[in-house]
Amino acid sequence: MKLSCTRENLFQGLSITSHLSNKNVNLPILQNVLVKTEGGSIKFTSTNLEIAIHCIIRGKVEEQGEYTIPSKLFYDYVSLLPNEIVTLINQDEGVDIFCGSYETTIKGLPSSDFPLIPSVQAQRSYSIPVDDFKKALSQVLFSVATNESRPELTGICAKFKKGDGESLLTLASTDSYRLSESTLPLISQVDQEETVIFPARTLVEVNRILSVFKDDVESPSSLTVQLSENQVVFVFGPVEIISRMIEGYYPDYQQIIPSTFQTEAVVDRTDFIKSIKTASLFSRTGLYDVTLEFFPDKQQIHVKALDANRGKNTTICMGNLSGQTNNVTVNYRYLLDGLNAMTSEQIQFQMIDASNPCLILPKGSHESYRYVVMPIRQ
Repeated sequence: MKLSCTRENLFQGLSITSHLSNKNVNLPILQNVLVKTEGGSIKFTSTNLEIAIHCIIRGKVEEQGEYTIPSKLFYDYVSLLPNEIVTLINQDEGVDIFCGSYETTIKGLPSSDFPLIPSVQAQRSYSIPVDDFKKALSQVLFSVATNESRPELTGICAKFKKGDGESLLTLASTDSYRLSESTLPLISQVDQEETVIFPARTLVEVNRILSVFKDDVESPSSLTVQLSENQVVFVFGPVEIISRMIEGYYPDYQQIIPSTFQTEAVVDRTDFIKSIKTASLFSRTGLYDVTLEFFPDKQQIHVKALDANRGKNTTICMGNLSGQTNNVTVNYRYLLDGLNAMTSEQIQFQMIDASNPCLILPKGSHESYRYVVMPIRQ
């Protein structure tokens, strides 16, 4: 194998593929990236056996071939090279790398040991606006369950559905303490509605790769999602991310989203966040509790916390309140996660009582986002 490409192209290919390698004692080759020539282009592949990533970069191929190189070492080395042409020549004992005055040999492993990545026979395909998808991911990834006891909750529920005149994708996640749901438009049409579960780890990787391209003016404005029976392929420009989907059924989370309320408040999101952060300094360690007291007659929300050792705090937040005087105690970290996921200037806080879920919505913006937080039972 003999090839050459710009340092910039090589670094981008490694930025996309090298993060996936893991320290598998039984399969050390998983720490390597497969470099393979395909016609006149160069293809990088990495896998952790759950997810596989292919990335094609432009370059000049003089001799066809393939070889696997330790991902992290290769990435770290290329990051230090000058912005010149990089030449790779595969020899028996490794790969020789030349760039300007830099010259090195990295020892790798033969490509015959690298796991075979089967191609996915896609049955359905959807096109999604990249910017909308990235925003939706930022609104749902943080509330995925980390406990493997219920595998379906470690993923994100994706519903492809027909909307009013347009097709929509709804992403939802829950860890049983809070729930996030974000809806975005699809570019392509949905012929038959369906629900699948994407592993959160896969979507974290997709989000990271999309961020690698954020300053690239040539990067496409849409992402293609291809679905087969139990696998998904995300295609973005020269990159393919292949992953298994989580089997099983996602719980019907719509049942826990309240539809009628005793108290509603519209408040400035930034002020509310500051009030919660102030009170959080006096919340009990491990419980992370803050109490919200709603006074519609005063148009005020009192945000309170009390710790026997540190003291107590009450911060008053002005708003537009209606309904009954009410109060609820919640985990301030969960509350802040939801508020920080929104971009609207104002939010709408809706509640029934101290023992029922609270619903938070962005107010006066085009965001189609709902966030539910469960109360701390006193």
